[in-house]
Amino acid sequence: MARALSEDLRLRVLKAAAEGASARQAAARFGVGVSSAIRWIARAKIGELASRQQGRRRGSRLDEYADFIVGMIEDRRDITRNEMVAHLEAEQSMRIGRSALSDWLRGRGWTFKKSPHMHWSRSAPTS
Repeated sequence: MARALSEDLRLRVLKAAAEGASARQAAARFGVGVSSAIRWIARAKIGELASRQQGRRRGSRLDEYADFIVGMIEDRRDITRNEMVAHLEAEQSMRIGRSALSDWLRGRGWTFKKSPHMHWSRSAPTS
């Protein structure tokens, strides 16, 4: 992911726009993207002058149900994601997709080991 452009450059673009230049003119003058200049000017109109934090947002709706989810896994190690989603909806009134639950679990270090692949020429595991 690219780094945010400097605050100084942002302020120069905003100053040029405040002095009457269009967003496209300010972008061309300072060598930034037109869409960036347009976004910066629009955000400045609502009072947001600093750059926003980059990256994924860190919060999740599932964070408040962490103890319940971990409890489900500890109670039954072979529980499936579909069953977890059903339990969340039935017992906690929390509707969530299976992939969102999987992302949340993976983000907290919960992975599930699958059985190893058996070679196609064997009819039964050898060990």
